[in-house]
Amino acid sequence: MRLTRRLRTLGAACTLAATWHAHAAITVDDDNATAVTLAQPAQRVISLAPHVTEMIYAAGAGAKLVGAVTYSDYPPEAKQVPRVGDNKSLDLERIAALKPDLIVVWRHGNAQQQLDRLRELHIPLYVSEPRRLDDIAATLTKLGTLLGTSPAADAAARAYRQAIAKLRARYAAQPSVSVFYQVWDDPLMTLNGEHLISDVIALCGGRNVFAKLQPLVPTVSTEAVLAANPEAIVTAAPGATTPDRPLPSLDKWKAWPGMTAVARGNLFAIDGDLINRPAPRIAQGAAQLCADLDAARSRRR
Repeated sequence: MRLTRRLRTLGAACTLAATWHAHAAITVDDDNATAVTLAQPAQRVISLAPHVTEMIYAAGAGAKLVGAVTYSDYPPEAKQVPRVGDNKSLDLERIAALKPDLIVVWRHGNAQQQLDRLRELHIPLYVSEPRRLDDIAATLTKLGTLLGTSPAADAAARAYRQAIAKLRARYAAQPSVSVFYQVWDDPLMTLNGEHLISDVIALCGGRNVFAKLQPLVPTVSTEAVLAANPEAIVTAAPGATTPDRPLPSLDKWKAWPGMTAVARGNLFAIDGDLINRPAPRIAQGAAQLCADLDAARSRRR
């Protein structure tokens, strides 16, 4: 009889412990180093950047996505998610009506004024701004924690890390190639060394010729590019996403045939959806860039 009572008491204690554990608060730090705390895994999440949408699906939580911004087109089922505006103009009434318990925003892509208004809704915000390739795997893991999909998220993070490690082992020790990454042509814009794409360039054994400039996306002159005389010039080509205006071309640089990149035919365009979005598919974009820089090495006289 005593043994039975003890077993019942132990069972009750275990049930209480399990209940407490199930409802224990979840806390992770976002890319602003701000703690994001949820009482339980999020069930209704809104994505305010295309790369965030990709991350949420990769983390195994696509079924929990109740709203997303324009250009959230990968994976294909993301096209069916209700739209809540774009990075220039968010539909705050629509966002509130969807009753999310988590909103994932893009620090660089969402205007600060919009973020301030979102905070007035008192809905937990997770700020995403991967700056290094390893940050993408870390974000997958954190989203898995917040969304209660850790097994799928951790598996995706492992697969991504393996893909990046394979590229690093193959290319990082190759002879350096100086690279100008053209974001836009009018005005002429590039990326500094703090940007994720600069980390991709380094992964492939490249060197960003404007790594030391400020801000994150600085404007440069044609004269500055000619003075840097990069061995390769890289830009984003149209991917599945159709931008508001055509992506820039590298044809203008052919007017300077004496520049090394032009003389050797090292003008490269990479699928913008693969290289510009800080999500797991950037491993595919990195593979393309690494192959292009390897081609540039092969053209040295």
